[in-house]
Formats: sequence, structure tokens, C-alpha cells
Amino acid sequence: MKDLGVIIIGAGKMGASIGAIIASNGTKVVLIDRDLQKAQDGVNRAHTYITRLFDDNLVTCDITKEMAKECIVADVSYLDHLDSTWMIIEAVFEDITIKQNLFKELDEKVPPHIILASNTSGMMLSRITEGIKTPERTVITHFWYPGHLVPLVEVVRGKYTEQWVIDKVKENLTSWGKAPVVVNKDLPGQLANRILQAIIRESANIVGSGIATAEDVDTAIKMGMALRFPAWGPLEHIDAVGLDLAYSVQKDVLPSLYNGSTPPEIFEKFLSADEQGYKSRKGFYDWNVKDMETLETKRDECIIGILKLLRK
Repeated sequence: MKDLGVIIIGAGKMGASIGAIIASNGTKVVLIDRDLQKAQDGVNRAHTYITRLFDDNLVTCDITKEMAKECIVADVSYLDHLDSTWMIIEAVFEDITIKQNLFKELDEKVPPHIILASNTSGMMLSRITEGIKTPERTVITHFWYPGHLVPLVEVVRGKYTEQWVIDKVKENLTSWGKAPVVVNKDLPGQLANRILQAIIRESANIVGSGIATAEDVDTAIKMGMALRFPAWGPLEHIDAVGLDLAYSVQKDVLPSLYNGSTPPEIFEKFLSADEQGYKSRKGFYDWNVKDMETLETKRDECIIGILKLLRK
């Protein structure tokens, strides 16, 4: 086990997922929740993720599965662990007030040499850290779900974030087998989520406009562009086909795309009928017929297969 560890506040799926990948690299993790049983449930969940990582040969650190599991523990307070940590990652519910209150508390109680990071998926760091005294040691580390499998972590620099924070976070993420990308502007949606939201917006618009069904839209993405993306990014594609051709296609296609500053109308149609997706069993799909557990399993197996292929 390495000397300095990481504290994660929030023992839900993301907190456990992040803790699993860090612990699998021999670094001590303290998983914090207000309720000790919830914190322990998070540790148990992390153990499941750790088992998956080892069983699928995705761990490069020279430790055993049992050693990795011993690296993560549960607690209700972070105060007793400050002497043995270099970073605290906030992974609580995506509520701005909850996050702001937590960062104000951390700002007061945590020594200034300890980095304070948020795992927010789209909130601005400047809003989360509003009013604190030490914004220079804050940063966003957005682990993409599922965090123990997807390599991407968006490292977002705030207005006051100092370079040593970016450098240290990026160095450690890389040592954990992650693929960190530095986002130099603190904007809603960060980097990858901005791209994803553009895809979602046009996908929903296509369904709402009757151009294609939800199933055909998802099939077009999964069986088309998505198969190239692990090794062939969109900007690499543009250079490959030629900027002149890409420019011409953009001129033809962009005027017909949905470019509204509000979500496509189909969202309001679904929500007015109380169709909220899987949690209400109805959305773009009928989840009384379509099985989420099977889909999630297939998703994880695909990610693992791609990771193994890329490592070759």
C-alpha cells in the first residue's frame, strides 16, 4: 500500500467505482458517507468492481485482488484521515447546494496542501467553490461512468486553479491507468459531455421529427461511428477525409440540424406523460419489454473487450 491515499466523500455508485480503480493500484482509499452502513455498502460495491477488474486482467499494478480490497475502508468522517491523504474527491449527489456546502466545510477544515476535487458531470467549478478561501487548490476530476472501466477523466481547471494541482492530479490519474484530458475553461458540460449533449440533442430531434425510430438512431450510432471512435476520433477523421470535404458537408448539413437553446420538444412530450425513462419504465423505449440489466452487462463487456484490444 502506498503512503498517501485518497478520501472519497460519497459512497454511491460513482464513489465506489472511483475507489475501486484507485485501490486496484495499491493506493489507500477512505470511502466516506454520513451513514456507516451506506459507506460500508459502498466498500462492498467497490469490492465487486475490484473483482471484475482483476478477473478480466485489467489491473497493471503488481498487487493481488485481496490486497486491493484491503486498500479501501469505510468511515463517516474524513477528519481522522487528513494526515494520510493528498486529495479529497467529492462524489455526492448532483445538487449545487449540497456541493457548495461541502466545499465550504472542506475549505475550513482541510489543510491547504490537500487538493479538493469534484466529480461533477457538468456543473461549473466556479459555482461549486463559490465563496471559499482556497480556490487555487480546487479542480474537477470527472470520472466517466462506469468509473472503474472507462479510462476517461476530465480534469477541469478553474479560474484560480494552480498548475501544480493540474500536474499532480494528471500524473496520478495516469498512474492509475486512466486517460486524463485537461479542460482549460470552466464551462457547463466540461469537454466530453458537451459533445455528448450535442449528440443527444440531435438524436432526440431525429426521433421527435419522425426521421427515424429511437432503436434505429441507437443502432446507427452503435453500429457505425461508435465502432471507430476508440481508435479514430472525429477530428482525426476530418483530417483523414480532408478539411475541404468536411467543410462542404458541414455547409450542407448544419442548417438542417436542431440548433435550439432548449431541449427538443419530444422531452416535454415524454415528461408531460410522466415518462421519465427506465425509472418510470417508459421513455424512448418500453422498459417493461427491454431489459436494463442485460443492456448494462453488454455495455460493460463491450468496454472490457475494447480495453483489452487497445492494450494490444
